Amino acid sequence: QVQLVESGGGSVQAGGSLRLSCAVFGYTYSSYCMAWFRQAPGKEREGLASININSDGRTIYADSVKGRFTISKDNAKNTLYLQMNSLKPEDTAMYYCAADYIVSRGLAIWEYKYWGQGTQVTVSS
Repeated sequence: QVQLVESGGGSVQAGGSLRLSCAVFGYTYSSYCMAWFRQAPGKEREGLASININSDGRTIYADSVKGRFTISKDNAKNTLYLQMNSLKPEDTAMYYCAADYIVSRGLAIWEYKYWGQGTQVTVSS
């Protein structure tokens, strides 16, 4: 059974940084795609970044986070990361990691089969 567990959220001032982690359990596919999403109160869930795992390492980013956020995966620790720099109040949201056994997925919710429970990020001005 696949399980994704996020951690690393918290409160930070604008301009600060956070690194989110997503531990992966029970995933047996040789290559797959993982992503980070976020959802602010009253807004739709938004795809932020995705990465191919054990494939070509392709990454894609939403325009809203390009140049500020970096997605990466440590295979030895079986953990996905999202390094978030230059945080803004509008980055405040619940952040989720997601995974799917098909590589080169995009940033749409429907493309991902497995989801974590989320970790809250709050950025104050």
